[in-house]
Amino acid sequence: MTGANPFSLQDKDAYRRWREQKLRAYPETAESLIVEVGDPRALTEAEAGALLRVCRKTNMAIYASQVGDLGDLEDKTIPRALGERFGLRRLDNNMLADDDGITSLQVVPGKSQRGYIPYSNRRLLWHTDGYYNNPESFIRAFVLHCVSPAADGGENSLLDHEIVYILLRDANPDYIQALMAPEAMTIPANTESGEETRAASTGPVFSVDIAGNLHMRYTARTRSVLWKRDAMTHEAVRFLENLLAGDSPYVFHHRLAPGQGLICNNVLHNRTGFMDDMDKGIARLVYRARYYDRIRGTNMSDLSG
Repeated sequence: MTGANPFSLQDKDAYRRWREQKLRAYPETAESLIVEVGDPRALTEAEAGALLRVCRKTNMAIYASQVGDLGDLEDKTIPRALGERFGLRRLDNNMLADDDGITSLQVVPGKSQRGYIPYSNRRLLWHTDGYYNNPESFIRAFVLHCVSPAADGGENSLLDHEIVYILLRDANPDYIQALMAPEAMTIPANTESGEETRAASTGPVFSVDIAGNLHMRYTARTRSVLWKRDAMTHEAVRFLENLLAGDSPYVFHHRLAPGQGLICNNVLHNRTGFMDDMDKGIARLVYRARYYDRIRGTNMSDLSG
């Protein structure tokens, strides 16, 4: 990134200006993130503009659509078309995704029994998507589309990673330096039946891409992460854990309803456990599309121009 860099610990003036702009009139409730739309496959200019304005402030927005009235809830072109409208085209076709690269998040006993929690009804701890990916395949954005919520539970908590950066840096800039170290966090290799299905991945928690945008990779799953053996790194991680376990006013809580969805620049998120009611035909189904792209119009250059 050329010029002012708010994510450089040496550029204190740029950080102060960016921080002031970021926190000014920051939303206080999840309802502030919601934008009413008709058909997310064919957004109007006004609808797209409203979603982009929310994303520019918080790195996320929730759409509430009318596709349920059209009988089109179970349509994977919804997350795909919505993503394309905002420049999201490079899908992360991971090994557990459906054949079209879009994942059906629902209880799948075969996957959950192999330890893949997103395919179970158990709670998901705080994380960013693709925290185990290497830098060349970082997940920079994702779209969720709710076809059907669970009979009970399944609420998401959402936290803008740029807010996390501010809270850490304000507490102690050394936390940021530690978490930006290239070897700060290692995700061990994934093995199944003695075979390696994914190599180990070592990298920073916070990094800045070529366009000057902040990226975060993190998981609260202690079995899935090895932290650098360094006192400041462990102090920073403890601070972050306490932040996520607390009652921060910056955390949004929302349970997606049918026809609602989330578009975001891979913000921190979790999910409570849930219960389906198969006797009544109620089962949670959410489509997820993950991208190597960032939402178009939310780059630092767009925001400072």
